[in-house]
Amino acid sequence: MTRTPLPDFYDDLDATFAELWRLLAEGAAHGRSGFHLPVLATLGPVGPKLRTVVLREADAEAGTLRFHCDRRSDKAAEILANPACALAAYDEAAKIQIRIEGRATLHADDGVAQAAWAGSRAMSRVCYGADPAPGTALATGGAYTLPDEQTAATLGRPHFAAVSVRAERLDFLYLDRRGHRRAAWRRLRNDWTGGWIAP
Repeated sequence: MTRTPLPDFYDDLDATFAELWRLLAEGAAHGRSGFHLPVLATLGPVGPKLRTVVLREADAEAGTLRFHCDRRSDKAAEILANPACALAAYDEAAKIQIRIEGRATLHADDGVAQAAWAGSRAMSRVCYGADPAPGTALATGGAYTLPDEQTAATLGRPHFAAVSVRAERLDFLYLDRRGHRRAAWRRLRNDWTGGWIAP
């Protein structure tokens, strides 16, 4: 019986770091990637809050990630109140979990937000024109409206925000019956230091 060869990054810390960022970039670019929909954790008024977000960008050089949100949402308010956050994603096929801890910045009326809005697909803009705002209590499940794609281009923009997360800690876990591998890194100023840790 032929065993699947171990990946090149298996016992190479630098290659593992590069693989982490490659997978995140792939997740931002491809909807079928296990890293396309990470879970975001923020701190709400009574404790932690979790939700899935769509990863839109992963910049290895800057050490940042980007996703979008409605600035009327709870997550936007939570980020403004306390920028500390965490993201986690797991790709079942690759058997890899990536966790990121960092600080989020909400971009609503700056160049980052404008470029993100300009790069958004028309169908993605529709949800930012929803009425009422996300989280509003409804009398029935369908008691809200969405604009058409053309109207959403202007109606949704005031509610749109891009969120950039400056990663401060990274954790990579690869699962294999021949021996799991886990590594973690911390950012000190603009440099990353890391090492292997017990899985």
